[in-house]
Amino acid sequence: MAEYYLHFKALHLIFVVTWFAGLFYIPRLFVYHIEAQDKTDLERDILSTQLKLMSKRLWLIIAWPSAVLATLFALILIVIMPSWLMQPWMWLKLAFVFGLILYHLKLHQMYKQQQKDIFKYTSNRMRIWNEGATLFLFAIVFLVILKNTIDWIYGLLGLFLLIGMLLMAIKLYKKSRQNSSS
Repeated sequence: MAEYYLHFKALHLIFVVTWFAGLFYIPRLFVYHIEAQDKTDLERDILSTQLKLMSKRLWLIIAWPSAVLATLFALILIVIMPSWLMQPWMWLKLAFVFGLILYHLKLHQMYKQQQKDIFKYTSNRMRIWNEGATLFLFAIVFLVILKNTIDWIYGLLGLFLLIGMLLMAIKLYKKSRQNSSS
C-alpha cells in the first residue's frame, strides 16, 4: 500500500479542494437566501426556490461527499505513514481539522434550517460565517507546508492578524453597501 502513497495523497488533496469549494460557496448562498426574504412575494418565492435547489445540490452532491472522501483518504495516509502522528504539527493540524468538521456540521444545521425557510442569522452575520473556511484553510495549509520550520506562536499571531483583516474587510464592505443604498 505504501507504493500508492502519492496516489492517495493526490486524491486526498483533490477532495480537500472540492470540500473547501463547498464550504466557501454555501454561506454565500445562505446570504443570498436571507436577503431574498426582503424582496416582493413573487421575487422571494422564485429566489428561494432556486437558492434552495442550488444549496441542496452543492451541499449534498459536492460538499458532503468531498468531506467524507477527503477524510477517508487522510485516514489511509495515516495508516500508510503512522510516523506522522509523532509530529507535534500534525496534532495541531488535526485539531484544526476537527474544528473544520465542527464548522461543516454547523453549516449543515444552517442548511437544514434554510431548506425549511428558518432564518436565524442576518446576512451580515452570515458574511462573517463565510470567512470561517478561509481561516481553517490558512491554518491547515501553513501547518502542512511549514511543519516544524515555523514557531507555532508566530503562526497563531498570523492567524489572528488574518481574522482582524477579514473582519475589517467585512465592516468596510458593509459600510460601502450602506453608502451605495443611501
